[in-house]
Amino acid sequence: MDLYAGLPVTEVDRASAWYERLLGEPATFVASPQESVWDLDEGRAVFVEHAPEHAGHARVMLFVDDLEARVAEVAARGLEPVSREEYDNGVRKANYLDPDGNQVSLGGLTSVDAGGAE
Repeated sequence: MDLYAGLPVTEVDRASAWYERLLGEPATFVASPQESVWDLDEGRAVFVEHAPEHAGHARVMLFVDDLEARVAEVAARGLEPVSREEYDNGVRKANYLDPDGNQVSLGGLTSVDAGGAE
């Protein structure tokens, strides 16, 4: 099963610049002036789409292998999480808000739960 997750925004150019900082690379392709797409892995993509009537209501979590390393990389590009969460099952999240208020979280397991030592 493939995943193509959309994030409605008010301004595609502004959102694209923000997602480039979050994801560490420019959009994989611009589908139209109203839509930019990032291929994250085979069969997995996120896109921003001009849809101002829906902007600010999306919630997406990207699960990564090394959460702390990824958060540090994003911070080096000028974005900090607005909040962080940790759950009893070992899942941790760093929550970011794009310029329209869509929540994009980076999630991961604690190193112990992922099979390593913390």
